[in-house]
Amino acid sequence: MGKLDGKVVIVTGASRGIGESIAKMFAAEGGKIVCAARTLREGDHQLAGSLETTVAAIRDAGGEATAVASNISEPEQCEALVEAARQAYGPVDILVNNAALLYAVATKDYPLNRWMRTWAVNVHGPFTLSQLVLNDMIERGSGRIVNISSGAATGPGRGPYESPGGSSVYGTQKAALERLTQGLAAEVYQYGVGVSAFSPSQFVPTVGSMFAQGRTSVDPNTTESPETMAMAALLLSTEPLEKVAGRVTYSQQILNEFGWITDARGTGVDPERMGSGFSRI
Repeated sequence: MGKLDGKVVIVTGASRGIGESIAKMFAAEGGKIVCAARTLREGDHQLAGSLETTVAAIRDAGGEATAVASNISEPEQCEALVEAARQAYGPVDILVNNAALLYAVATKDYPLNRWMRTWAVNVHGPFTLSQLVLNDMIERGSGRIVNISSGAATGPGRGPYESPGGSSVYGTQKAALERLTQGLAAEVYQYGVGVSAFSPSQFVPTVGSMFAQGRTSVDPNTTESPETMAMAALLLSTEPLEKVAGRVTYSQQILNEFGWITDARGTGVDPERMGSGFSRI
């Protein structure tokens, strides 16, 4: 028996990286996975990874999955994605809002069109998809929404500053997503629906994150695997509602708290550290 037997799951950004790992792990636990991203086939994007590759791997392992090419920055495509999930497997039980768009550009140089585009992907898309799946979840009295955030959501605190800041735009959007997470969690808890968010405890060196940040190498002692992120998403999708609803946490911190791992490390495992959506005073 898997933890997700028969559950219908949408995972956005499932063509590579963290989303791919979440899709594979959830499928291995018996979920019926709707893999969503913009890259349908290998070669459609400059980076390796595609929905067809993720789905093929899941099916080869005996799991169930289907690919839906979708740009979640467009409300109409969000609607089409949720409808495709319903047509393929039925009402959605779990939504994992993983897709994200990051440009490593200082605020003074940030193009306005990129500002609008990143808000559409990082905040508007998760909002729209959450709205679309909530009616079915509320009607059935169960469901989970898991939002993938970032440590960038934590403000740097007051000056003076020793080094230039960074990720201001991305951090602002992830902080907004976390505030939406807790607000929505409070709204729908009465209906048996859980909403939570978590960030990586350490840097996750995926093809996408390495490219976005212009990195060519990393210290393995400062990183964690996409599989660790997938495990945290699984925990927040399956542990009792009263224990995880409204949690804004970190991957290794929550896994260690629930005993899913025993070797937690990194800054995101400190239980005294504020939820990453709260800037320090």
